[in-house]
Amino acid sequence: MNLEKLYETLDQLYDEMVDSRRHLHMHPELSFEEVETPKYVANYHQLLGHDVRTEVGGRGVVAKLVGGKPGPTIALRADFDALPIQELTDVPFKSKVDGVMHACGHDGHTAELLVLAKALNSLQDELEGTVVFIHQHAEEYQPGGAIAMIEDGCLEGVDVIFGTHLQAVRPYGEVSYRVGPTMAAADRFHITIKGKGGHGAQPHLSKDSIVVGAQLVTNLQQVVSRRVSPIEAAVVSVGNFVAKNAFNVIADTAQLDGTVRTFKEDVRDLVEKEMERVVKGTCQSADVDYEFSYLRGYPSLVNHKEETEFVASILGEVPGVEEVTESPLQMAGEDFSYYLQHVKGSFFYTGARNPEWEEAYPHHHPKFDLDERGMLVAAKCLGKVVVEYAKKEVKEAVN
Repeated sequence: MNLEKLYETLDQLYDEMVDSRRHLHMHPELSFEEVETPKYVANYHQLLGHDVRTEVGGRGVVAKLVGGKPGPTIALRADFDALPIQELTDVPFKSKVDGVMHACGHDGHTAELLVLAKALNSLQDELEGTVVFIHQHAEEYQPGGAIAMIEDGCLEGVDVIFGTHLQAVRPYGEVSYRVGPTMAAADRFHITIKGKGGHGAQPHLSKDSIVVGAQLVTNLQQVVSRRVSPIEAAVVSVGNFVAKNAFNVIADTAQLDGTVRTFKEDVRDLVEKEMERVVKGTCQSADVDYEFSYLRGYPSLVNHKEETEFVASILGEVPGVEEVTESPLQMAGEDFSYYLQHVKGSFFYTGARNPEWEEAYPHHHPKFDLDERGMLVAAKCLGKVVVEYAKKEVKEAVN
Protein backbone atom coordinates (compact mmCIF):
# COMPACT_ATOMS: atom_id res chain seq x y z
CA MET A 1 0.00 0.00 0.00
CA ASN A 2 1.17 3.52 -0.79
CA LEU A 3 1.60 5.15 2.62
CA GLU A 4 1.79 8.63 1.16
CA LYS A 5 -1.63 8.09 -0.36
CA LEU A 6 -2.96 6.91 3.01
CA TYR A 7 -1.55 10.00 4.74
CA GLU A 8 -3.02 12.24 2.05
CA THR A 9 -6.44 10.61 2.47
CA LEU A 10 -6.30 11.10 6.23
CA ASP A 11 -5.40 14.75 5.74
CA GLN A 12 -8.42 15.15 3.48
CA LEU A 13 -10.63 13.51 6.12
CA TYR A 14 -9.29 15.54 9.05
CA ASP A 15 -12.30 17.87 9.21
CA GLU A 16 -14.57 14.82 9.34
CA MET A 17 -12.45 13.43 12.17
CA VAL A 18 -12.83 16.67 14.13
CA ASP A 19 -16.58 16.78 13.49
CA SER A 20 -16.92 13.18 14.66
CA ARG A 21 -14.94 13.84 17.83
CA ARG A 22 -16.98 16.93 18.65
CA HIS A 23 -20.27 15.11 18.06
CA LEU A 24 -19.19 12.40 20.47
CA HIS A 25 -17.93 14.98 22.93
CA MET A 26 -21.31 16.69 23.02
CA HIS A 27 -23.13 13.39 23.59
CA PRO A 28 -21.08 11.43 26.14
CA GLU A 29 -22.30 8.18 27.70
CA LEU A 30 -21.08 6.52 30.89
CA SER A 31 -19.52 3.07 31.11
CA PHE A 32 -22.05 0.25 30.63
CA GLU A 33 -24.69 2.85 29.72
CA GLU A 34 -23.59 3.44 26.12
CA VAL A 35 -26.55 3.28 23.72
CA GLU A 36 -26.24 5.94 21.04
CA THR A 37 -22.44 5.83 20.76
CA PRO A 38 -22.26 2.18 19.62
CA LYS A 39 -25.10 2.88 17.17
CA TYR A 40 -23.10 5.80 15.75
CA VAL A 41 -19.96 3.66 15.44
CA ALA A 42 -21.76 0.69 13.88
CA ASN A 43 -23.56 2.88 11.36
CA TYR A 44 -20.29 4.49 10.28
CA HIS A 45 -18.73 1.10 9.53
CA GLN A 46 -21.88 -0.26 7.90
CA LEU A 47 -21.90 2.65 5.46
CA LEU A 48 -18.36 1.66 4.52
CA GLY A 49 -19.53 -1.87 3.80
CA HIS A 50 -17.56 -3.48 6.61
CA ASP A 51 -18.60 -6.69 8.34
CA VAL A 52 -20.00 -5.37 11.63
CA ARG A 53 -20.91 -7.08 14.90
CA THR A 54 -22.80 -5.15 17.55
CA GLU A 55 -23.45 -5.81 21.25
CA VAL A 56 -20.12 -7.60 21.49
CA GLY A 57 -19.52 -8.35 25.15
CA GLY A 58 -22.52 -6.18 25.95
CA ARG A 59 -22.15 -2.85 24.17
CA GLY A 60 -19.01 -3.18 22.07
CA VAL A 61 -18.75 -2.96 18.28
CA VAL A 62 -16.35 -4.92 16.08
CA ALA A 63 -15.90 -4.16 12.39
CA LYS A 64 -13.74 -6.00 9.88
CA LEU A 65 -12.07 -4.83 6.67
CA VAL A 66 -10.66 -7.59 4.47
CA GLY A 67 -7.85 -6.37 2.25
CA GLY A 68 -7.42 -7.20 -1.39
CA LYS A 69 -4.20 -9.06 -0.72
CA PRO A 70 -3.35 -11.88 1.71
CA GLY A 71 -1.71 -11.06 5.01
CA PRO A 72 -2.08 -11.11 8.80
CA THR A 73 -5.14 -10.10 10.81
CA ILE A 74 -4.35 -6.94 12.72
CA ALA A 75 -6.65 -5.52 15.40
CA LEU A 76 -6.85 -1.87 16.39
CA ARG A 77 -8.75 -0.82 19.48
CA ALA A 78 -10.43 2.42 20.58
CA ASP A 79 -12.61 2.99 23.65
CA PHE A 80 -15.72 5.18 23.66
CA ASP A 81 -17.09 5.65 27.20
CA ALA A 82 -17.12 8.92 29.17
CA LEU A 83 -16.76 9.89 32.84
CA PRO A 84 -19.15 11.15 35.56
CA ILE A 85 -17.61 14.65 35.56
CA GLN A 86 -19.25 18.04 35.08
CA GLU A 87 -17.46 19.74 32.20
CA LEU A 88 -16.00 23.17 32.98
CA THR A 89 -14.47 24.05 29.61
CA ASP A 90 -15.79 26.88 27.45
CA VAL A 91 -15.49 25.08 24.10
CA PRO A 92 -18.49 25.45 21.78
CA PHE A 93 -18.89 21.67 21.61
CA LYS A 94 -18.98 21.06 25.36
CA SER A 95 -21.01 18.20 26.79
CA LYS A 96 -24.79 18.47 26.57
CA VAL A 97 -25.23 15.86 29.29
CA ASP A 98 -25.23 17.21 32.82
CA GLY A 99 -22.54 15.62 34.97
CA VAL A 100 -20.99 13.57 32.15
CA MET A 101 -18.05 14.43 29.89
CA HIS A 102 -15.29 12.95 27.77
CA ALA A 103 -12.42 13.80 30.10
CA CYS A 104 -10.00 11.11 28.95
CA GLY A 105 -9.92 11.46 25.17
CA HIS A 106 -12.06 8.47 24.27
CA ASP A 107 -14.06 10.65 21.89
CA GLY A 108 -10.80 11.34 20.06
CA HIS A 109 -9.81 7.68 20.07
CA THR A 110 -13.10 6.74 18.45
CA ALA A 111 -13.00 9.50 15.85
CA GLU A 112 -9.45 8.73 14.77
CA LEU A 113 -10.16 5.01 14.40
CA LEU A 114 -13.36 5.58 12.42
CA VAL A 115 -11.64 7.90 9.96
CA LEU A 116 -8.63 5.59 9.69
CA ALA A 117 -11.09 2.80 8.82
CA LYS A 118 -12.52 5.00 6.08
CA ALA A 119 -9.08 5.83 4.72
CA LEU A 120 -7.99 2.18 4.70
CA ASN A 121 -11.28 1.23 3.09
CA SER A 122 -10.58 3.60 0.20
CA LEU A 123 -7.34 1.69 -0.42
CA GLN A 124 -8.80 -1.75 0.24
CA ASP A 125 -7.46 -3.33 -2.97
CA GLU A 126 -3.91 -2.48 -1.92
CA LEU A 127 -4.35 -3.58 1.70
CA GLU A 128 -2.48 -6.70 2.77
CA GLY A 129 -4.37 -8.80 5.29
CA THR A 130 -7.38 -7.97 7.42
CA VAL A 131 -7.94 -5.13 9.88
CA VAL A 132 -10.28 -5.65 12.84
CA PHE A 133 -11.56 -2.43 14.42
CA ILE A 134 -12.43 -3.02 18.07
CA HIS A 135 -14.61 -0.24 19.50
CA GLN A 136 -14.76 -0.94 23.20
CA HIS A 137 -17.28 0.19 25.77
CA ALA A 138 -16.64 0.70 29.49
CA GLU A 139 -12.90 1.16 29.75
CA GLU A 140 -13.28 3.52 32.69
CA TYR A 141 -15.17 1.28 35.09
CA GLN A 142 -14.27 -2.18 36.31
CA PRO A 143 -14.63 -4.93 35.28
CA GLY A 144 -14.35 -3.02 32.00
CA GLY A 145 -15.49 -3.87 28.52
CA ALA A 146 -12.34 -5.55 27.20
CA ILE A 147 -12.66 -8.80 29.11
CA ALA A 148 -16.30 -9.26 28.07
CA MET A 149 -15.53 -8.49 24.44
CA ILE A 150 -12.69 -11.01 24.45
CA GLU A 151 -15.00 -13.65 25.92
CA ASP A 152 -17.45 -12.81 23.12
CA GLY A 153 -14.83 -13.50 20.46
CA CYS A 154 -13.49 -10.10 19.41
CA LEU A 155 -9.97 -11.53 19.13
CA GLU A 156 -10.87 -14.65 17.17
CA GLY A 157 -8.44 -14.99 14.29
CA VAL A 158 -6.45 -11.92 15.37
CA ASP A 159 -2.67 -12.22 15.07
CA VAL A 160 -1.64 -8.96 16.72
CA ILE A 161 -3.25 -5.90 18.32
CA PHE A 162 -2.21 -2.27 18.59
CA GLY A 163 -3.65 0.78 20.29
CA THR A 164 -2.74 4.32 21.27
CA HIS A 165 -3.88 6.76 23.94
CA LEU A 166 -4.01 10.49 23.34
CA GLN A 167 -2.18 12.34 26.11
CA ALA A 168 -3.20 15.93 26.84
CA VAL A 169 -0.13 16.51 29.02
CA ARG A 170 2.31 15.17 26.42
CA PRO A 171 3.37 17.66 23.72
CA TYR A 172 1.76 17.51 20.30
CA GLY A 173 4.20 15.82 17.94
CA GLU A 174 5.61 13.44 20.54
CA VAL A 175 4.83 9.73 20.64
CA SER A 176 6.04 7.41 23.39
CA TYR A 177 6.46 3.69 23.78
CA ARG A 178 7.66 1.27 26.44
CA VAL A 179 8.64 -2.38 26.32
CA GLY A 180 7.27 -4.66 29.03
CA PRO A 181 5.25 -3.38 32.01
CA THR A 182 3.88 0.02 31.00
CA MET A 183 0.71 0.74 32.98
CA ALA A 184 -0.17 -0.48 36.45
CA ALA A 185 -2.60 -3.04 37.76
CA ALA A 186 -5.48 -1.00 39.18
CA ASP A 187 -7.05 -2.49 42.31
CA ARG A 188 -9.41 -1.04 44.89
CA PHE A 189 -10.11 -1.71 48.54
CA HIS A 190 -12.88 -1.03 51.04
CA ILE A 191 -12.52 -0.98 54.83
CA THR A 192 -15.30 -0.63 57.39
CA ILE A 193 -14.27 0.05 60.99
CA LYS A 194 -16.93 -0.95 63.49
CA GLY A 195 -16.40 0.85 66.79
CA LYS A 196 -18.78 2.02 69.49
CA GLY A 197 -20.40 5.43 69.26
CA GLY A 198 -20.81 7.82 72.14
CA HIS A 199 -20.82 11.38 73.39
CA GLY A 200 -17.88 13.53 72.37
CA ALA A 201 -17.43 14.54 75.99
CA GLN A 202 -17.12 10.89 77.13
CA PRO A 203 -14.61 9.22 74.80
CA HIS A 204 -13.65 6.68 77.45
CA LEU A 205 -17.09 5.09 77.05
CA SER A 206 -16.76 4.64 73.28
CA LYS A 207 -14.52 3.07 70.67
CA ASP A 208 -13.68 5.88 68.31
CA SER A 209 -13.73 4.65 64.70
CA ILE A 210 -12.33 7.96 63.42
CA VAL A 211 -9.20 7.68 65.54
CA VAL A 212 -8.72 4.09 64.37
CA GLY A 213 -9.29 5.15 60.78
CA ALA A 214 -6.75 7.96 61.08
CA GLN A 215 -4.18 5.50 62.45
CA LEU A 216 -5.01 3.12 59.64
CA VAL A 217 -4.41 5.76 56.96
CA THR A 218 -0.95 6.33 58.40
CA ASN A 219 -0.17 2.66 58.98
CA LEU A 220 -1.14 1.66 55.45
CA GLN A 221 1.56 3.96 54.07
CA GLN A 222 4.14 1.67 55.65
CA VAL A 223 3.07 -1.22 53.41
CA VAL A 224 4.89 0.33 50.46
CA SER A 225 7.69 2.10 52.34
CA ARG A 226 8.60 -0.82 54.61
CA ARG A 227 7.27 -4.03 53.05
CA VAL A 228 7.77 -3.55 49.31
CA SER A 229 11.30 -3.56 47.93
CA PRO A 230 12.46 0.00 47.14
CA ILE A 231 13.39 -1.08 43.62
CA GLU A 232 9.77 -2.04 42.89
CA ALA A 233 6.93 0.38 42.17
CA ALA A 234 3.72 0.38 44.20
CA VAL A 235 1.14 2.86 45.45
CA VAL A 236 -1.45 2.59 48.23
CA SER A 237 -3.79 5.58 48.39
CA VAL A 238 -6.82 6.15 50.59
CA GLY A 239 -9.17 8.25 48.50
CA ASN A 240 -12.30 8.30 50.65
CA PHE A 241 -12.79 8.50 54.43
CA VAL A 242 -16.39 8.79 55.64
CA ALA A 243 -17.56 8.95 59.26
CA LYS A 244 -20.19 11.66 59.25
CA ASN A 245 -21.79 12.60 62.56
CA ALA A 246 -22.82 15.60 64.61
CA PHE A 247 -19.93 17.68 65.96
CA ASN A 248 -20.28 16.26 69.47
CA VAL A 249 -20.75 12.58 68.57
CA ILE A 250 -18.05 9.95 68.43
CA ALA A 251 -18.58 7.87 65.30
CA ASP A 252 -19.26 4.20 65.72
CA THR A 253 -18.47 3.44 62.05
CA ALA A 254 -15.91 4.73 59.56
CA GLN A 255 -15.47 3.69 55.94
CA LEU A 256 -12.28 3.97 53.95
CA ASP A 257 -11.91 3.36 50.21
CA GLY A 258 -8.84 3.55 48.06
CA THR A 259 -6.69 2.18 45.30
CA VAL A 260 -3.56 0.08 44.92
CA ARG A 261 -1.26 0.27 41.89
CA THR A 262 1.44 -2.30 41.13
CA PHE A 263 3.24 -3.74 38.10
CA LYS A 264 4.23 -7.24 39.16
CA GLU A 265 1.92 -10.00 40.36
CA ASP A 266 4.17 -10.96 43.29
CA VAL A 267 4.17 -7.34 44.48
CA ARG A 268 0.41 -7.22 44.00
CA ASP A 269 0.00 -10.34 46.15
CA LEU A 270 2.34 -8.94 48.81
CA VAL A 271 0.51 -5.62 49.07
CA GLU A 272 -2.88 -7.29 49.45
CA LYS A 273 -1.55 -9.64 52.14
CA GLU A 274 0.23 -6.88 54.06
CA MET A 275 -2.74 -4.53 53.89
CA GLU A 276 -4.98 -7.13 55.49
CA ARG A 277 -2.38 -7.73 58.19
CA VAL A 278 -2.13 -3.99 58.94
CA VAL A 279 -5.91 -3.55 59.03
CA LYS A 280 -6.33 -6.53 61.34
CA GLY A 281 -3.52 -5.44 63.68
CA THR A 282 -4.63 -1.81 63.90
CA CYS A 283 -8.24 -2.72 64.62
CA GLN A 284 -7.39 -5.43 67.12
CA SER A 285 -5.14 -3.05 69.06
CA ALA A 286 -8.09 -0.66 69.39
CA ASP A 287 -10.55 -3.45 70.19
CA VAL A 288 -12.83 -2.72 67.23
CA ASP A 289 -14.25 -4.99 64.56
CA TYR A 290 -13.66 -4.46 60.85
CA GLU A 291 -14.46 -5.61 57.34
CA PHE A 292 -11.80 -5.57 54.64
CA SER A 293 -12.32 -6.30 50.96
CA TYR A 294 -9.72 -6.13 48.19
CA LEU A 295 -11.02 -6.06 44.62
CA ARG A 296 -8.60 -6.85 41.83
CA GLY A 297 -9.11 -4.66 38.80
CA TYR A 298 -7.26 -4.51 35.49
CA PRO A 299 -3.93 -6.32 35.40
CA SER A 300 -0.73 -4.49 34.55
CA LEU A 301 -0.43 -3.61 30.87
CA VAL A 302 2.62 -5.45 29.55
CA ASN A 303 3.74 -4.61 26.02
CA HIS A 304 5.30 -7.37 23.95
CA LYS A 305 8.96 -6.75 23.19
CA GLU A 306 9.17 -7.47 19.46
CA GLU A 307 5.97 -5.63 18.54
CA THR A 308 6.85 -2.61 20.68
CA GLU A 309 10.35 -2.34 19.27
CA PHE A 310 8.82 -2.57 15.81
CA VAL A 311 6.42 0.29 16.60
CA ALA A 312 9.22 2.41 18.05
CA SER A 313 11.38 1.86 14.96
CA ILE A 314 8.80 3.23 12.49
CA LEU A 315 6.86 5.98 14.28
CA GLY A 316 9.57 8.58 13.72
CA GLU A 317 8.81 8.40 9.99
CA VAL A 318 5.16 9.40 10.42
CA PRO A 319 4.21 12.94 9.30
CA GLY A 320 3.55 15.11 12.34
CA VAL A 321 5.76 13.07 14.66
CA GLU A 322 8.60 15.25 15.87
CA GLU A 323 9.99 13.07 18.63
CA VAL A 324 9.78 9.42 19.66
CA THR A 325 10.53 8.85 23.34
CA GLU A 326 10.58 6.00 25.80
CA SER A 327 7.73 6.46 28.23
CA PRO A 328 8.22 6.19 31.99
CA LEU A 329 6.02 3.77 33.89
CA GLN A 330 2.43 4.98 34.19
CA MET A 331 0.54 4.33 37.42
CA ALA A 332 -2.80 4.70 35.62
CA GLY A 333 -4.62 1.50 34.66
CA GLU A 334 -5.91 0.36 31.25
CA ASP A 335 -7.92 -2.71 30.33
CA PHE A 336 -6.08 -2.93 27.01
CA SER A 337 -3.94 -5.15 29.26
CA TYR A 338 -6.43 -7.99 28.79
CA TYR A 339 -5.96 -8.01 25.01
CA LEU A 340 -2.20 -8.30 25.47
CA GLN A 341 -2.70 -11.36 27.67
CA HIS A 342 -4.32 -13.13 24.70
CA VAL A 343 -2.42 -11.92 21.63
CA LYS A 344 0.87 -10.15 21.03
CA GLY A 345 0.85 -6.42 20.51
CA SER A 346 1.70 -2.98 21.82
CA PHE A 347 0.04 0.12 23.27
CA PHE A 348 1.69 3.53 22.87
CA TYR A 349 0.97 7.19 23.62
CA THR A 350 0.35 10.10 21.25
CA GLY A 351 0.87 13.67 22.45
CA ALA A 352 -2.07 16.08 22.25
CA ARG A 353 -0.99 19.16 24.20
CA ASN A 354 -1.22 22.35 22.20
CA PRO A 355 2.09 24.26 22.50
CA GLU A 356 0.17 27.53 22.85
CA TRP A 357 -1.73 26.41 25.95
CA GLU A 358 -0.54 28.02 29.16
CA GLU A 359 -1.86 25.04 31.10
CA ALA A 360 -2.75 21.53 30.03
CA TYR A 361 -5.29 19.88 32.28
CA PRO A 362 -4.72 16.20 33.09
CA HIS A 363 -7.00 13.32 32.24
CA HIS A 364 -10.17 13.09 34.36
CA HIS A 365 -10.12 16.85 34.99
CA PRO A 366 -13.30 18.91 34.32
CA LYS A 367 -11.27 21.24 32.06
CA PHE A 368 -9.59 18.44 30.09
CA ASP A 369 -9.19 19.07 26.37
CA LEU A 370 -7.11 17.89 23.40
CA ASP A 371 -5.15 19.46 20.60
CA GLU A 372 -7.24 17.77 17.93
CA ARG A 373 -4.27 17.57 15.57
CA GLY A 374 -3.04 14.81 17.85
CA MET A 375 -5.88 12.63 16.53
CA LEU A 376 -4.54 12.94 12.99
CA VAL A 377 -1.04 12.00 14.13
CA ALA A 378 -2.45 9.02 16.04
CA ALA A 379 -4.42 7.84 13.00
CA LYS A 380 -1.35 8.11 10.80
CA CYS A 381 0.73 6.19 13.36
CA LEU A 382 -1.81 3.37 13.53
CA GLY A 383 -2.12 3.38 9.76
CA LYS A 384 1.63 3.04 9.31
CA VAL A 385 1.74 0.28 11.91
CA VAL A 386 -0.93 -1.67 10.00
CA VAL A 387 0.75 -1.27 6.61
CA GLU A 388 4.32 -1.90 7.73
CA TYR A 389 3.48 -4.79 10.03
CA ALA A 390 1.49 -6.54 7.30
CA LYS A 391 4.33 -5.98 4.84
CA LYS A 392 6.85 -7.42 7.31
CA GLU A 393 4.74 -10.50 8.05
CA VAL A 394 4.08 -11.20 4.36
CA LYS A 395 7.77 -10.88 3.58
CA GLU A 396 8.75 -13.21 6.42
CA ALA A 397 6.13 -15.76 5.31
CA VAL A 398 7.58 -15.79 1.79
CA ASN A 399 11.12 -16.20 3.07
